[in-house]
Amino acid sequence: MMINHYYRRYKRKAPRKTSRGVIEGYHSGLEQINQDHLKKLGVEYSYEGYSIPFLEPAKNRHYTPDFFLPNGIIVETKGRFLVKDRQKHLLIKDQHPNLEIRFVFSRAASPIYKRSKTTNAMWCEKYGFKWAEKLIPEEWILEGLKKSWLDALWSIIS
Repeated sequence: MMINHYYRRYKRKAPRKTSRGVIEGYHSGLEQINQDHLKKLGVEYSYEGYSIPFLEPAKNRHYTPDFFLPNGIIVETKGRFLVKDRQKHLLIKDQHPNLEIRFVFSRAASPIYKRSKTTNAMWCEKYGFKWAEKLIPEEWILEGLKKSWLDALWSIIS
């Protein structure tokens, strides 16, 4: 009895059938059905004959940095540096070029994704971000104040 229960529980499911419409180049079987319907009614139509341009509305996002140093440096600490994080930081750098954002990685030699030859450190260097490993370097803390960094910060937070 237990064997039969085990078999039913882990039995392999039959593969899904692909609809005729998808096989014939449509996105769904429903498109195929409606094309047949229009033909049967004698209606002239165009299937995906035109594309309509549109813009996705902008999404207002906010970024909360991990650390603000007194000299205007923003420090972001990262264990995993996911693609959404990398995209976000490129957008922030593009929209706020005077902010001084730097990264501290738990492991800078980690690849940005599995089997990538690009590491977190290499990504930072490519896009002009300073980086460190494990701890915020004392040089960053002792680094002189730059007015442009503070002006950029004040323009955002005030």
